[in-house]
Parts: sequence; C-alpha cells; structure tokens
Amino acid sequence: MAEKKRIMMFVLSSPSGVGKTTLTKKLAKNNSNFQISISHTTRKPRPNEINGEDYYFVEQIEFDSLIKGNNFFEYASIFDNYYGTLKDPVLKFLSAGKDVLFDIDWQGTQQLKQINNLALVTFFILPPNIQVLKNRLLNRHKGQEKTIEQRMKKFNEEISHWKEYNYVVINDDLEDCYNDILNIINSEKKGINQKQNTNEIKKVVDKLIE
Repeated sequence: MAEKKRIMMFVLSSPSGVGKTTLTKKLAKNNSNFQISISHTTRKPRPNEINGEDYYFVEQIEFDSLIKGNNFFEYASIFDNYYGTLKDPVLKFLSAGKDVLFDIDWQGTQQLKQINNLALVTFFILPPNIQVLKNRLLNRHKGQEKTIEQRMKKFNEEISHWKEYNYVVINDDLEDCYNDILNIINSEKKGINQKQNTNEIKKVVDKLIE
C-alpha cells in the first residue's frame, strides 16, 4: 500500500525582486497537487497582472472590512499597501487534499507560525549578490528610481529575518533554486527534515548587507 503523504503548507518569502513569485508560480504549474493561495491586496495592479490570478485587487475599505470580520489568516502592510491571506480558500484547498503555497513576507509568515496545528514549512530566498538584485529591480521598475531606492533600503530589514525560516535557498539560477525547493518539499512530505549549514548561509547574508 502506498504511504499516505501529508497535506502541507509551504511559504516562500524573499526581499522584493529576489524571485519568490516566479518560483511559487513555477511550483504550482509543474506540480498538480500544489495550489497557490492568492493574496488580497490594496495596491494597484502592475501591467500584465490579472485580478484573481496574481492577486485579488481590492479597495482599502473592503480590506478593512475583511480584517474586522477576522477573515484573514495573516495580513501585513508593505510599502504602504496591505496584503492578506483569506482563511476560507486555504481551508478548502487543504480539505480537498491540496498542498498550499504562500507567496508572503516575513510579517505574514510570523502570523501563520502562531496558528496551532498547521503543517507549515517555510523558505526564505536570497539573491546571490546585491548587484543581481539591483538589476532585477531596475528591470521591474524601469524609470521608478524612488521605488527602487525604497526597496533597496528595506532589503536589510527583510533579510534580517532569515533565521526565522526552516530553509534558506539562494536564487542564483532559477532552475537550480526551483529544484532545491522541490527536493526539500518532497522530503518534508515524507516527514524528513533536511539539514542546512547555517554558518554558510550567515556568510552569504553578511556579504549581502555589507
């Protein structure tokens, strides 16, 4: 008889521009059992973003009403916009036997970790170096120097939370990073924790914040 795999929740967090959204979408696209938890947000859509696919784009008044109704598993304010994960869709995915992927920041991750009885594994994704991150942000926010500067300033604060995560991976090559994450997920589904060298990770982090 085949062993019964655990239904789990996997969080991917990273500073802006490191690639957590791309990796989350790649995991869901290539693995039929993964379902992405689509966040609600008060920010305006970027070009090519689709309501209900990338985010649920809502006005602040609707977001506030969802907070009052205790409808969120987690929510946070990031760069003057709010982001939140609704409870209902996540619980429906889990009861249908789906593993749920979260593309959220450290604030949301801290809130999820406080909920009892969640089978939760968390990943923090780092850039290989600062220049790669700057290039990615320049590509994403062409001509928006203030936005890029704002995100670079926030980088050190975000990266300081790496120790709060189960695993830290470096997104130097997207395919390699994806395979590393998938490999860890498959181990965790079997109840096997992978060991990581925290001293090596700390060296990478120290270089990034020099």
